[in-house]
Amino acid sequence: MVRGKTQMRRIENPTSRQVTFSKRRNGLLKKAFELSVLCDAEVALIIFSPRGKLYEFASSSMQETIERYKRNTKDNPTKPTEQNMQHLKTEAANMLKKIELLEVSRWKLLGEGLDSCTLEELQQIEQQLERSVSSIRARKTQVFKEQIEQLKEKEKVLAAENARLCEKPWKGSNEQKENVPYDESSPSSDVETELFIGPPKGRTKRTLQLN
Repeated sequence: MVRGKTQMRRIENPTSRQVTFSKRRNGLLKKAFELSVLCDAEVALIIFSPRGKLYEFASSSMQETIERYKRNTKDNPTKPTEQNMQHLKTEAANMLKKIELLEVSRWKLLGEGLDSCTLEELQQIEQQLERSVSSIRARKTQVFKEQIEQLKEKEKVLAAENARLCEKPWKGSNEQKENVPYDESSPSSDVETELFIGPPKGRTKRTLQLN
C-alpha cells in the first residue's frame, strides 16, 4: 500500500503527535550517530520535547563541540538565526503556494474543478488546450512521415533484391534433364531386333519389337 505524503503542519491529536515525535526523534539520533561513524564527523544534536525533556547526542564531547561552534561563529559572523528562520519560512510558504497553483491548474486542464472559473479563465484554459492539441498533432504528423520514409527505404531494398534474383540464371532445369537416369521400363524405350527363320537362302526377315 502506498503511503500518502505527510503534510508539514502541526499534528492536532496529542497522542499521534507524541508517537510521531518519538519515532522521528529516534530516527534523527540514529542518523546523527551514523553520520559521525561513517564520515568521521563531529556531530552534536540537541532535542527538547514539547514537555521540555532534553535529548542529546555528541560524537565526542557536547561541551567541546558547543565551544567550537561558538568560536567558529565568532570568527565568521552570520545573520541572526531568527532572520534566517523567517526567510526560510517565507520561501517555504511561497513554494507551497506555487505548488498549490500548479496543482489547481493541472486539475482544470483535466476538466475538473471548473465550477469556480470565470468566463475569461475558461477561455484561457481552452486556448491552452488548443495549443497543446496543435503541438500533439504536429508531432503525430512528423512521426507518420518518418515511418513512411522508413517503409519506402525498405521497399527499395526489397525491389533491388527481387531484381537481383530475377537476373540470376536458373540452371536447375537443364541439369535435371541431363542427369535423368535410363529406365528400362519406360514405354519409350523400344528395341528392334532382326530374326531370320528358315534355310539360309530362303530365310524370312522378321522384325520383333520388344516392349
